[in-house]
Amino acid sequence: MAEIKTPKDVIKLIKDEKVEMVDLRFMDFPGMWQHCSYPVSQVDEDTFVDGMGFDGSSIRGWQAINESDMLIKPVAESAFIDPFFKTKTLVMVCNICDPVTGEDYTRDPRNIARKAENYLKTLGIADVAFFGPEAEFFIFDDARFDQNQHEGYYHIDSVEGAWNTGRVENPNLAYKVRYKEGYFPVPPTDSLQDLRSDMVLTMQKIGLTIEAQHHEVATGGQCEIDMRFAPLVQMADNLLKFKYVIKNTAKMNNRTVTFMPKPLFGDNGSGMHVHVSLWKNNQNLFFGDGYAGLSEMAMYAIGGILKHAASLCAITNPTTNSYKRLVPGYEAPVNLAYSRRNRSASIRIPLYSTSPKAKRIEFRCPDPSANPYLAFSAILMAAIDGIQNKIDPGQPLDRDIYDMEPEELAKVPKTPGSLREALNNLANDHAYLLKGDVFTPDVIETWINYKMVKEVEAIDLRPHPWEYVMYYDI
Repeated sequence: MAEIKTPKDVIKLIKDEKVEMVDLRFMDFPGMWQHCSYPVSQVDEDTFVDGMGFDGSSIRGWQAINESDMLIKPVAESAFIDPFFKTKTLVMVCNICDPVTGEDYTRDPRNIARKAENYLKTLGIADVAFFGPEAEFFIFDDARFDQNQHEGYYHIDSVEGAWNTGRVENPNLAYKVRYKEGYFPVPPTDSLQDLRSDMVLTMQKIGLTIEAQHHEVATGGQCEIDMRFAPLVQMADNLLKFKYVIKNTAKMNNRTVTFMPKPLFGDNGSGMHVHVSLWKNNQNLFFGDGYAGLSEMAMYAIGGILKHAASLCAITNPTTNSYKRLVPGYEAPVNLAYSRRNRSASIRIPLYSTSPKAKRIEFRCPDPSANPYLAFSAILMAAIDGIQNKIDPGQPLDRDIYDMEPEELAKVPKTPGSLREALNNLANDHAYLLKGDVFTPDVIETWINYKMVKEVEAIDLRPHPWEYVMYYDI
């Protein structure tokens, strides 16, 4: 497909490819991709200026019913042909605008990400922030779950699951992935090679650059596909395309995918390690002659992320399930410290390459349930705060934590233990997010209230199945 830069390019592509439908997509507040489709007869160059109307009150966390009308405006350079629809359909990512003022909507996550990029440029610190997320996920063969007044359960299954070594499968061919041993045996133990390759090839067809694919540590179908880094907004757009391809490719092969951080008890959860670097005039500003080959700016960026990590987690780890992953013992980065090799530290400095272009920091706390526009923006704002205020990150945690005495380890700050704790930290520490009007007070307040009412309190109200095991006979 030819490179698309302008609305005129899009209209030409529609004609050349004989496109019949145009699908416009945007991100809701919590982090789900939404869409609406239009016949090509309804789309012309004016659409990119005037937008299309829709009901914003029906989108989670957005407008009140008396202010429901909103506009969706497509971004030409985001266009790609959908690889799954029967009808030939052109997809475009969109921005959200107020129809009365014409201004970008403050609760549109993509708008927040665009403002974060622009804020970085106006400061003169750097002209681009590169992000490279590693989003892990599980591929299951079956997933059933429900909770109502008198019952609550989930049942997930995978032919790879270690729990299925004794199941009658007529025949059971063995080669199950043992707990914590999925990284990374060849087939037949790894049964998902071809499916992941299908995902990769489809991603490449829609313009994503993929670097690797492999099985991950956990049993039961945990996988990872790595994308090449990109600027903040583009990377967030790419991550939505990434998830879309993975889920739909799996469904076409009678499988189901989840990006839940901790779907399995007793084995590793799914993280989304985020690699970050700042560049100016095509030079990597994080490369230097300091610790692990980092610059002074990079060290200050680490200082900012560590200082605000407890509040960042409310955005980068935004589900109650996130905190079932952030516990010791499963390679989870629960220690708020930095290290060049220690994977239990929340910030790692990869040493795979000595090239100046490859130097970056890796924030390991986030997980793939995060809204990427908000998560990447919040990480950038914390790094900027560290750079502006020259925040010292302290000494690195280069020791094996399992060799440390409990008293010594207790001095290392930890990630929040629950979503409620993370949200309370965000309520008390968010001034760094408000700089440059990137996040607004309304966005922070709405995020905290939505998460507290819809998720934290919703979980609090419901009995847990394990409570029956512990307490039924008291």
